Amino acid sequence: MRLFVAVNPPAPAKQELVDAVEPLRELPGADRLRWTEPAGWHLTLAFLGEVPADEVPALEHALARVAGEHPEHVLRLSGSGTFGERALWAGVEGEVRALRELAAAVRRTLGAEDEEHGFHPHLTLARSGTTRGRRPGGPGGPGGRGELAAMADAMRGFRGREWRAGRIQLMRSETGYGPARYTALEGWPLGT
Repeated sequence: MRLFVAVNPPAPAKQELVDAVEPLRELPGADRLRWTEPAGWHLTLAFLGEVPADEVPALEHALARVAGEHPEHVLRLSGSGTFGERALWAGVEGEVRALRELAAAVRRTLGAEDEEHGFHPHLTLARSGTTRGRRPGGPGGPGGRGELAAMADAMRGFRGREWRAGRIQLMRSETGYGPARYTALEGWPLGT
């Protein structure tokens, strides 16, 4: 199974973001992006990759322990940015230090690889398509600053309502035709 550990924002926080993202879909280049589904929006703490099914119970036990050692914390979805011309994301603010500590503990406990550039809490909104057939000026094209950057600029003022991150979840990612599908296998409350 292809697994990762995440914090999932509550439905009202996601709906605020849906409303903020909707005007972006009308901007130049938006039709060439692969937009993520709100149902799958999450904050990845650790990507585990392919994990044999017989190893899942040990992962679950370890995650329950880590969750109990870390307190709930208050976050909000806020602002936006890009990873070059590859992805558009919404940012996170609030008790981000607690989120970083939680991610570090999950990774350390499960032996997950550290991200190349460290943990950067974000929620991916859209990804660039392949370079094949991309028009000049499109995301990643030679037409200047880039449409993803313009979309990020349009979202910079976004600040959603505060919410309590009170649970981590072990998620399964299924890829194939169409967008990835995410299923929560198990979850644990923080600070218990």
